[in-house]
Amino acid sequence: MSARPVRASAVALLATLAALGAVLLPAPSAQAAGRTVEGGRLDWGIKSSFQSYVTGPVAKGGFKLKSGAATAGGSLFRFHSASGSYDPDGGSLEASFSGGVTFQGHQKADGTYELDMSVSRPTVKISGGSGTLYADVSSKAKEGGAVTTVSQVPFAKLNLGGVDMKGGGSPVALANVPATLTDQGAKAFAGYYAAGAQLDPVSLSVDVKAAAAPPSPSLAPSASTPADSPSPQAAGQFTDAAVDWGVRRTFREYVSGSIGQGKWELADGAQDGGALFRFPQGKGAYDGAKGTLDAAFAGSVHFTGAHLDLKLAKITAKVENGKGVLSADVTTGTDTKPAVPLVEFDAKGLTTAGGLATLAEAPATLTEGGAQAFNSIYKAGTEMDPVSLAVALDGTAKLPALPNLGSTATPPAPAPPAAAQPAASSSNTGLYAALAVAALVLAGGATFLTLRHRRKNRTPGEAPATPAPGPGAEAPAGPADGTSDSSDSPGPSGGDGAAPRG
Repeated sequence: MSARPVRASAVALLATLAALGAVLLPAPSAQAAGRTVEGGRLDWGIKSSFQSYVTGPVAKGGFKLKSGAATAGGSLFRFHSASGSYDPDGGSLEASFSGGVTFQGHQKADGTYELDMSVSRPTVKISGGSGTLYADVSSKAKEGGAVTTVSQVPFAKLNLGGVDMKGGGSPVALANVPATLTDQGAKAFAGYYAAGAQLDPVSLSVDVKAAAAPPSPSLAPSASTPADSPSPQAAGQFTDAAVDWGVRRTFREYVSGSIGQGKWELADGAQDGGALFRFPQGKGAYDGAKGTLDAAFAGSVHFTGAHLDLKLAKITAKVENGKGVLSADVTTGTDTKPAVPLVEFDAKGLTTAGGLATLAEAPATLTEGGAQAFNSIYKAGTEMDPVSLAVALDGTAKLPALPNLGSTATPPAPAPPAAAQPAASSSNTGLYAALAVAALVLAGGATFLTLRHRRKNRTPGEAPATPAPGPGAEAPAGPADGTSDSSDSPGPSGGDGAAPRG
């Protein structure tokens, strides 16, 4: 049995599941059309074999996340902060997500890359039982190196398998929807794959705001009174501030992975933005003319796991002469070291506009003190996650929004078929969750069968699955499926396209 029939079987199972969902969905109730989508996430690997090729021994490349995108699981990218609309009567959905990922490989002597492609702002549009995923795509041609940038190109066709989108509540969720590359998507993909190529399945969950009640005449607003103007601040002082920092992506993946078997906990007001942690309630002083900042923030993050107990608290940021230092109290076990300089970051981009002083995604490197805080699993100078700062200089300024991942429903525990029947409800939330779990189980089984087949028939030149990195080793440049499937790689033997030169 070849890998392709197994993959086709997996798609067929998912399509059957989707059709089952269409049968089980309750009839649409009388609900207002055009409700607002606000918050949510989309998880998509784009194409796992492409990831493996880019990060593998031929392309020797990697990927970079941008605009708050994160990784989620083995080879998924998480896009955030959904916005758009949903019509429960007609079953149409339009949801646009923030974040992006750039793939680079085949580095040349001048430091540029022959393979250079980015995908950002995925948007899912569903209407009349059919769906399409759009995206902003920038790619470099294999021949000649010309760069093409296309906004919201119809990139992938979504196979909804007859799912009826009518009558949904909140959140509206879809799991493991099969996706295939469109003609326009193939061109935007710089020809690495042909139209019709199977892409990774798409999962999403979006929050839908309840329909607004019509205003009551008796509640009409009275004559307004002049609003109190914000009180002036003392020279150099500010009203609020936040610093966003994810520590290090591969460290988080190690902690939550099969080797670290751990987790992190946020306390004292810290917030989780998916790809980053926000430490809020900043207090201190800022001098825009001199470009200096001295701020202390609330919140802490505590990493625990196998042979790991690390807590970072009382975060501070200091900026002077275009350079910044992020420090924290570091607790390992029962030992606490105060005000340890963790990372240095480039602060030349700190600017003031509209009552805000901001610095977005400034490159950061580990200090000697930071290396010691991490028990020398990373060396001083190691690239860490970028640092973002926002300082509200008056009472009217609002800090940038944290990436909004939407509601998180607790997956139901596996149960016998009789117990798994959804309860009657005006909301489809529970049903969608049950379908999502079932889809994941089916997809997991299909993945197991595929990997089992690959291992049994591995050719002499095929690399074994890559083990998860330990905390003392550098993690791979990007998530990969750990296999080298010649029938699906972007190389000459694959049939989907031609490998880039280099």
